[in-house]
Amino acid sequence: VQLQASGGGLVQPGGSLRLSCTASGSIFSIDRMGWSRQAPGKQRELVASIRNAGSTDYAESVKGRFTISRDNAKSTVFLVMNNLKPEDTAIYYCNGFIGVPNRSGATFRDYWGQGTQVTVSS
Repeated sequence: VQLQASGGGLVQPGGSLRLSCTASGSIFSIDRMGWSRQAPGKQRELVASIRNAGSTDYAESVKGRFTISRDNAKSTVFLVMNNLKPEDTAIYYCNGFIGVPNRSGATFRDYWGQGTQVTVSS
């Protein structure tokens, strides 16, 4: 199983970006998908997550500015980031709690994609 993230870049404060992450491989099903970020010198923090049925959670710092969504048919999760601030600068990582088929059904565990850099600067 692999997760491929894209969409990062350099944007001015107040601007917007859209991140995408697609899971591929031998997948039985995907439960939770989400985005975390890690700024220089700081610990990785959860930004947003979405369950298979669509329920979402957000970090307080991004509520009202970021929106997470997913396309289950395409095993893809999106993160639309509006009104970006310099403190949003970080490497953003996607992850998924993914089931891989086995003889008894499936084994679920967390998988992580490579990071994508988001830089908010004037």
